[in-house]
Amino acid sequence: MAVTFLALLGAAAFRSTISLLFEPMESEFGWDRTVVSVAIGVNLFFYGITAPFAATLMERFSIRRVATFALALVAVGSSLAVAFPTPLGLILTWGVLVGFATGCLALVFASLVAGRWFHRHRGVITGVFSAAYATGSLIFLPLLSFVLTENGWRVTAYTVAGLALFIMIIFGILFRNNPSEVGLRPFGLATETPIEESKGPLTAADNLRLLIKVSRTKPFLILAGTFFICGWTTNGLIGTHFIPATHDHGMPVTTAAGLLALIGVFDFIGTILSGWLSDRFNPVVLLAIYYGLRGIALFTVPFLLGPTVEPPMFFFVVFYGLDWIATVPPTIELCRRYFGLQQSGVVFGWVFATHMIGAGVASIFAGIIRDIQGTYLIAWITAAVLCLIATAAVWTMRRDPEATRSPLNSE
Repeated sequence: MAVTFLALLGAAAFRSTISLLFEPMESEFGWDRTVVSVAIGVNLFFYGITAPFAATLMERFSIRRVATFALALVAVGSSLAVAFPTPLGLILTWGVLVGFATGCLALVFASLVAGRWFHRHRGVITGVFSAAYATGSLIFLPLLSFVLTENGWRVTAYTVAGLALFIMIIFGILFRNNPSEVGLRPFGLATETPIEESKGPLTAADNLRLLIKVSRTKPFLILAGTFFICGWTTNGLIGTHFIPATHDHGMPVTTAAGLLALIGVFDFIGTILSGWLSDRFNPVVLLAIYYGLRGIALFTVPFLLGPTVEPPMFFFVVFYGLDWIATVPPTIELCRRYFGLQQSGVVFGWVFATHMIGAGVASIFAGIIRDIQGTYLIAWITAAVLCLIATAAVWTMRRDPEATRSPLNSE
C-alpha cells in the first residue's frame, strides 16, 4: 500500500507540472496560451486512453514491470522536454511520452492493487489511493514552484526526472504483484474462502471486445459520461487553469500554487471519507451529491478571483478540496458491482479514459476561451452546468439493483 501510494503521488505530480510552466515558457518563447493548452490536452488524452490498455499490460506482464518502466519513461520525457523546447517538442515529450507513462500509473493501477491485496475495507483503500492521485499534483506544485522561481523551468523539468527515477528504484525494490508472493492472503479474506484470481482481458483485442460489450449497458454509459464531466471540472479546468486564471487577476504564482496545495490537503480527507462512505452507503446517491455540490461551487468562482486570498476564496478551496475527486471510490465500487471484480479493472480503465478525455477537452476549451475573450468566465459557467447535468444523469441509476453480479454475466 505504501509504495503504491508513493508511485501514485509522484505520477500525479509529474503529469501536472506543466501547469507551472505556462508563464515562463510563454514569456521566453512568445507562445500564446493555446500552445501550452494543446500540449496539456494531448498529455491528458494519452494519460486517459492509456489506462484501459495499461490494465491489460499489467495483467499480462505484471504490475511491477509496467509501473517501473513507466516511471523511467517519465524521467526520459521530462528531460527531452528541455532538449527540444518547441511547441512540437513539448507536445511529443510532455504530451505523448509523459502522458502515456503517467497513464500507466493512474487510478486503474490503484484499482488493480486494491482488488488484489484487499478484501475488507477495499473502499477505504481505494479512497486512500485516489487521494494520492489527486493530492500528488496539488502538494508537489508549491515545492516545484519554489524550484521554478529560484532556478527556472529547465531545472524544474530535470527535478521531475530525478524524482521519477528515485521513486522507480524504491518501487522496483519493494513492490510485489500479489499477496501470495510474500505468503499472505488478501487482507480480510477468510481462510476457507478461495482466492479469486484475476482473469481480465490479456490482449488488446479482448480489451476492445469488452469495451464494445459494456458500452451497450446503461451503467457504463452513465459512469463514463459523468466521469467525462468529472475530468472536465478537475484536472482539465481547475488543475490546469486555476494558477493562470488567478494570475490574470494579479495573484502571485506561488500563492495560487499554495491554494492548490490546500485543495490537496482537504482532498486527501474528502476522498478517504468518500471511500469509507462507499463501503456503507449507496454509491449512486453519493455521486449525485458530489456532482451537485461541485456544480454549485463552480458558479461562484468568477466572483472569488482577485489579487489576494479573501475568506470566500478560502471557503471555496476547502469545500472544493473535499469534493475534488471524491467521485472516484463510488465510481470504482459501481464498476465492481455491475461488471464483477475480474473485469472491473479494465472497465474502470475505459471509464477513467473518458475522465481524462474530458480533462483534455476542457484544457483546450478553457485556453481558447481565455485567448479569445481575455477571461475564463464562460469556462467556469460551462463546467458548473455540466456538473448539474451529471447529477441528473447519475440519479437515473438509483433504481438499478445493487447486485454484485455483472449485467454482462447475467445475460
